[in-house]
Amino acid sequence: MISPAVIYALFAFAFGAVVGSFLNVCIYRLPRNESVVFPPSHCPNCDYQIRWYDNIPILSYLVLRGKCRGCGQRISLQYPLVELINGLLTLALFLRYGPSFVFAVLFVFCCAMVVVTFIDLEHQIIPDSISLSGIVLGFIASFFIPSHGWLNSLLGILAGGGSLLLVAYGYQLIAKRDGMGGGDIKLLAMMGAFFGWKAILFIVFAASLMGSVIGISIMLAKKQDSTLAIPFGPYLASAAILYIFYGKRLIFWYLTLGS
Repeated sequence: MISPAVIYALFAFAFGAVVGSFLNVCIYRLPRNESVVFPPSHCPNCDYQIRWYDNIPILSYLVLRGKCRGCGQRISLQYPLVELINGLLTLALFLRYGPSFVFAVLFVFCCAMVVVTFIDLEHQIIPDSISLSGIVLGFIASFFIPSHGWLNSLLGILAGGGSLLLVAYGYQLIAKRDGMGGGDIKLLAMMGAFFGWKAILFIVFAASLMGSVIGISIMLAKKQDSTLAIPFGPYLASAAILYIFYGKRLIFWYLTLGS
């Protein structure tokens, strides 16, 4: 007999994957300023309205062999990938926090990071509808999480937005060109609202490290110089998710490294 713990875990993954299906709609429509509610999901090539049995996360993609039932057009691998990533993130959050308020808050945050990552990778923009709404939501949530606190959240907003604003201004003075968009600044402010000012240093450091390693590798592979535009949002999002699961442990390890 399957234990209740396994059933809950499977449900958490399935729930995350189902929400991931909706996130795919957001990823496609938000940059195009389209409603994420209407019209119903449809093929962008032939307008075939996707039936419920063709919209089962991951499974429908495998059954249809990655093609639209209506026109046979290839469906991007991004769709099952987003569903899988969101399912795994939801499962990881559930195993760590259980069915709690903190789980709900971090679930919303991680969903936002998935959307931000894929939009920024393709369009190099971060929608204000996500970052600005996230700042408000993170600040409100801080009133209900005693270990976090509203003051810590407020300082996080100021530290997150202010730190990247200074970096962007300094880069502009030195390089005589823009190197960071306003979307990144608002995104980090959102992260500060959710995690407080102490998390900002870790997120910026981890994102910069990942960005440097991956960015340099991409430039070498494409044989381009430092003028190659590489979106920073996905690295910030990855660093924030890393902070959720391992941040405090990594900070403690670093601080005790020399002792």
